[in-house]
Amino acid sequence: MSERSEQTSTAAQPYRREGATGKTLRFRFDGRDYEGLEGDTLASALLANGVRAVASSIKLGRPRGVYAAGCEEPNALVQIEEPFPEPMLTATTVELYDGLVATGLPGQGRLADRPDPARYDAVHAHCDVLVVGAGPAGIAAASVAARAGARVILADERPEPGGSLLGTTETLGGAPGREWAAEQVAALAALPDVRVLRRTTVVGHYDDNYVIAVERRTNHLGAAAPADVARERVWRIRARRVVLATGGHERFVAFAGNDLPGVMLAGAARTYANHYRVLPGSRAVVFTTNDSAYAAALDLADAGVEIAAIADVRQAPGEAWAARCAERGIELLTGHVVTAARGEGEVSSVLVAQRGGGEDREIAADLLLVSGGWTPVVHLFSQAGGTLRYDEELGAFTPGETRQAVEAAGFARGVGGTGVRTLRECLEDGAEAGRRALAAAGFAVPAEIALPSAEEEPAAAPAEHLWLVESDDYDAHFVDLQRDVTVAEVLRATGAGLTSVEHVKRYTTAGTAHDQGKTSGLLTSGVVAHALGVDVSELGTTTFRAPYTPVSFAALAGRDRGPLHDPVRVTAMHEWHVARGALFENVGQWKRPWYYPRPGEDMESAVLRECRAAREDVAAMDASTLGKIDVVGPDAAVLLDRLYTNMMSTLKVGSIRYGVMCRPDGMVFDDGTVIRLADDRFLVTTTTGNAAAVLDWMEEWLQTEWPDLRVHCTSVTEQWATVALVGPRSREVLARLAPGLAVDNDSFPFMTWRDAEVAGIEARVCRISFSGELAYEINVSSWSGLALWEAVMASGEVTPYGTETMHVLRAEKGFPIVGQDTDGTVTPQDLGMEWIVSKKKADFVGKRSFARADTSRPDRKHLVGLLPEDTGVLLPEGAHLVETSALPEPPVPTLGFVTSSYRSAALGRTFALALVSGGRERIGERLYAPVGADLVPVTVTSHVLYDPEGARRDG
Repeated sequence: MSERSEQTSTAAQPYRREGATGKTLRFRFDGRDYEGLEGDTLASALLANGVRAVASSIKLGRPRGVYAAGCEEPNALVQIEEPFPEPMLTATTVELYDGLVATGLPGQGRLADRPDPARYDAVHAHCDVLVVGAGPAGIAAASVAARAGARVILADERPEPGGSLLGTTETLGGAPGREWAAEQVAALAALPDVRVLRRTTVVGHYDDNYVIAVERRTNHLGAAAPADVARERVWRIRARRVVLATGGHERFVAFAGNDLPGVMLAGAARTYANHYRVLPGSRAVVFTTNDSAYAAALDLADAGVEIAAIADVRQAPGEAWAARCAERGIELLTGHVVTAARGEGEVSSVLVAQRGGGEDREIAADLLLVSGGWTPVVHLFSQAGGTLRYDEELGAFTPGETRQAVEAAGFARGVGGTGVRTLRECLEDGAEAGRRALAAAGFAVPAEIALPSAEEEPAAAPAEHLWLVESDDYDAHFVDLQRDVTVAEVLRATGAGLTSVEHVKRYTTAGTAHDQGKTSGLLTSGVVAHALGVDVSELGTTTFRAPYTPVSFAALAGRDRGPLHDPVRVTAMHEWHVARGALFENVGQWKRPWYYPRPGEDMESAVLRECRAAREDVAAMDASTLGKIDVVGPDAAVLLDRLYTNMMSTLKVGSIRYGVMCRPDGMVFDDGTVIRLADDRFLVTTTTGNAAAVLDWMEEWLQTEWPDLRVHCTSVTEQWATVALVGPRSREVLARLAPGLAVDNDSFPFMTWRDAEVAGIEARVCRISFSGELAYEINVSSWSGLALWEAVMASGEVTPYGTETMHVLRAEKGFPIVGQDTDGTVTPQDLGMEWIVSKKKADFVGKRSFARADTSRPDRKHLVGLLPEDTGVLLPEGAHLVETSALPEPPVPTLGFVTSSYRSAALGRTFALALVSGGRERIGERLYAPVGADLVPVTVTSHVLYDPEGARRDG
């Protein structure tokens, strides 16, 4: 990249002030190339290039320009296109970087169409004093706290400290205010117990001074951002005391055309002129209700903007300010209002008139600066549970009482009474807040620190609180610029009988946009008060909710995304499966082999081959993913009796029992086996996808309902690797692998377990079958899982099979899968499992629900089998079932739906399981399944379609 001039050309940036310095940066906006300076925001760079219309409004499509200079910006929404798409950013907070590409938005953006390559992370921090805001009050508070040796965090949303000092020409100690702020913060950052967080917005204040902040670490670097540094970082801060030095936001007034590009808050224009050395226009009219706009007007006049007139609603503005205007030849129109801003697409003239009536006077101008007063930023204080009180002098709500260890300082504490009036008083108030925080935190409060001298400020005249300029037509008097809410809409809401600002907010959507009413919230309350004829203090404000500014989902997720959010879990045998060409399906977080296609095989042929091996020969499946929970303690049997529908306490050591858990409503929650290892120890198995939920279920009952039970539950799923050896020849294969284990039926009966050496590995072998065939589940330490699997496969006789074959085998036997053949409305009785609901136990979770009439209705959906009349038709899972061969007019009554559907090698045809209303009474009936344009006839049959006698289980 070639060297660029350190001093910009005003020809390239026609609204850049002479003498502006900095590295030239090139960027593109709305398809056009521009130049800006290092230190610019996108908003200041656009203004320097004379770009007035930046976006358009969400409902009306009206052009909108830059209105503010910070996070309170309601208009200038943009989308960053490069280096990575990011929507709904305010141009006033996007720092300019070389190569930035952005577009203006019509109130809503577009999500990225590719993964975000940036990193995001989170940090936990503790401190004695957290100071929010690095303006004069915040710096003074942090300095006092740091001198006492407290652990201090100073957080500010801007790239450099100074707060309000950055936008003014005020001096402290004879030096420019921004230089004083930089020196003070640099000194603080050098202290060992002080952490300064720049570009960090505190977005939420919760109980016990738990504070969330978001630091933008590399957003301002664009494509030059280091790949190994997190783009944004979430700070989770726990502070003993919090000092909120959050300053204030200027608000506007509702008048006709107050949304036109060229209308801007007076304080924002002052910031652009002083901080960014950009002139937001050439000829300006100022409309104000208070003295602050005079300082802005004079700074802009000194910078080269022609101030055509100042329209002040008051009859008696501050005398000193009026004199200074007279010295510069600025026309002062007291007792006047702006009735309208005019122009095609941007301001070209302004109409002013005597307040209360009179002829409009048109003044040519391309810039209209508005100041309707200032509102303390009380968002975090309110989030912390603080109450607000209305300050008549300020015309705004200020901090009151709070239940938390929080101090407000500077302008955030409000004007009036004990409020802050001058820069010097702001510094003193910040220092005093720091001392209060220290004392409350138990520190020795140091002697008063030396504060810098500040310029004398003119005596302030009382502000007047004007919410809207009265008119016969309020359709263009905007209250919320981002939501296109006008005074007319607010009046419609109050006319409909709404008297609460919360209700009006929801009726009109005022205050619900990205800025959360920073400039419009109090204005909305003022307009509602005007419409109702009450004082705004009676109405209050809408609720201030976190986050204070929008936070990206990527920042909230941090590193908790992709594999770190939803880890990919694999078994000890995974690499073997991969090497043998297995295809996988996701079950919970696990990668489970789905089927093992051989060359030339599709899924159907591969699954049929695997099924035949399991039914006719011998096959093996990796069953390691089944949930396993160790239940240990003197009361372990009591707990399991309460959770399962059948008795577990009568289970003998060395035996296994199948069980079902229900929710309190009697619906099936999970199923699995319970293995009794000792009098006080059981191993519970669960479905793969429900393992975490079952453990959570157990802990919930233990911790909330039965804390007296002496039981501990521990997940041991990852500690075991399991091989299911299935088929008529499985006993033969196991006998060779475990010569010391007696495997005959008498020595090793069904639903028992034995410890043995299998292939030289210590193992626990269980006689369990989920296929209806002779089968064994061999459990070894996960470290030995691969060795066991390879030993099983070494003979070449055993066929590996996957989850699809497992589903076919179990469905042929009518074994349900919880979550597939159940839907949260199914009882054990609906599944044909009345036998598993104990009649001996006094109680268990769900028992009382079985006494409800609803659970014994004859028309409940029962699990049944379906046989398509065309043996080659495979019904789609989820297909509905109807009674008639022709569909009636909608709504079509449905009898149920298909839950599982497969092609069976053993049956030589397709079959399905379904939940059908009154299904057991419909066995033998013909029903119909709408599939596309066809109605497929099916016959209802028992859900056990293969070996109903169970003769194959013992070999």
